[in-house]
Formats: sequence, C-alpha cells, structure tokens
Amino acid sequence: MSRQYPQREMMEWDFQKGNLNQETKTYSLKAAEIASGLNGIIHYFCVGRVLEQEDVKWLKTISELGHPIGNHTYDHVNVWATEAEKTQFRFQRSPWLLGGKTADQVIRQNIRLTTEAMKQRLNISPDGFRTPGGSTTALNDRADLQNMLLAEGFSWVSSKYPRHKYSPPKTEPDNDIYQSILSAQKEAQPYIYPSGLVEIPMSPISDVGAFRTSFWKLEYFLKSVELCIQQVIEQGGVFDFLCHPSIMYVEDPHFETIKLICKLVDQSRGRAELVGLSDIAKRVSRNQS
Repeated sequence: MSRQYPQREMMEWDFQKGNLNQETKTYSLKAAEIASGLNGIIHYFCVGRVLEQEDVKWLKTISELGHPIGNHTYDHVNVWATEAEKTQFRFQRSPWLLGGKTADQVIRQNIRLTTEAMKQRLNISPDGFRTPGGSTTALNDRADLQNMLLAEGFSWVSSKYPRHKYSPPKTEPDNDIYQSILSAQKEAQPYIYPSGLVEIPMSPISDVGAFRTSFWKLEYFLKSVELCIQQVIEQGGVFDFLCHPSIMYVEDPHFETIKLICKLVDQSRGRAELVGLSDIAKRVSRNQS
C-alpha cells in the first residue's frame, strides 16, 4: 500500500504496508490476466505481511498464470537503514516489535519471514528480491547486504533507481524532463557486483514519482513509458517497469500502461520480448562469464 492513496490525506499505510485492500488485490490479479492474454508477463514482489490475510487465492492465481513473485520483505523495511527503529515507520510507533534486534537482524528476519510465508501459504519460493524503495547507488557500497542476499539464496536484486529530474507538481512535463528520464533509463541497465550478485535496476519514472510526487496526468506517464521503451528497443537495452497496484488502480483504472507495454513489444517485430527478471539475470551472468 502507498501513502496518499486512494485519498491524498491518507498516511496510515506507512504503518500497514502489506495489509492490502481489496481494490489493490483485484487490480493485481486483473493486471496478470490482461498481461497473460497479451502474451505478457509481470514480475510481482510480495510484501510478506499480506500473507497473514485470510484469502490469498488471488495471489495463488497470479502464480498459476505463470507470473513470477519475488520477495519484497515482510514489513517493507528500508534495507539501507543502520538503526533498527529507522527500518520502518511501524517500528517507530511500536518499538516493542523490534525486540532489541539490530537493523541487520530486522532486515534479515524480514527477508526470511517473507520467504517462509511464501513457501507455506503459496507453496512457492520467491523469485528474486526487490528492495523497498530504491537508491541511486544501489548496493554498490554495501557488500554486507549483497552477502546477506546471497546467503538467503538470491542470485539477483533490484535495488537501483537512477536519478532524474521531476516536473513541478501539477505541471505538464516539458522536453527537458522527458530527456532526463531517458538519460536515466540508460543508467538503469543490469550489472554484476564483485560479490557475484546481479543488479537489475528499476526503470524511471516510477508511478510514485509521476503520480504521487508530480501529480502527473496518465497521458504524461504513458508518454514517458513509450519513449523509454522505444529507446531500449532501438538500443537493445532493458526496461524494468516499476509500479504499485495500490497507486495504479486509482491512476490507471483501465490498465492502459500494461496494454501499451504489451503492444509496443508486439509491434517490435521480435526486437523485444517480455520476460521475468530472473531471465534477465541469467542472461547478464551468461554474457559476463
């Protein structure tokens, strides 16, 4: 769940990240069905706390449709935090939940709990790991986090979000903004850390930046997505679309973005394909071995 959605004044979701509302779950499942019908694939990331809810059939159906589901921690914790209470708002309001753990212990437990919850409730193992939030420096200077993820069984991570310009709120982005996003997209290409962990960056612009920060209209977002995909098709790159169903069901209720992505790939005449991030990670490892 995302703060300020479905109403701008809502902030409670910061304390209940994985407690998804019905609209978000319905949108997630419908997105999977639409993508499957268009020969597409969506890589989902699960905040483990949602698996405490009684009904997880919607998530099982997403998996059965062939869409991969990765680990997104249990409480949507900040993996870069070095103080336990700063890993999540939930722990600032309810510090007893930390039980004296260090930040490292909180993060590791959050990852393990989600992996175990997915195994027990969905009967699947997580397909990769995405950090809640992103960083321009990714895990480049955090060998400890790289090794933690490798020790937890992950061969790749998606943690980098490249820096770019944002348009002022409620204003139409000009060419300078779009060009900044396109430049950032060039920086959002996979690579391998010295530890052997593969990094698959998130592509700009996220729905958080577009809608929550800049108050974009959907048409602006669609234009940005199309420009980025056209660029990666021309240059032979990777586009890792980043969105949150809790935002998209409000901003894009008719799934126009997903339909656009599938259409552009279909029209590429074989120059592009829709795959899960694990397929990308395998190709990166193969090409650099």
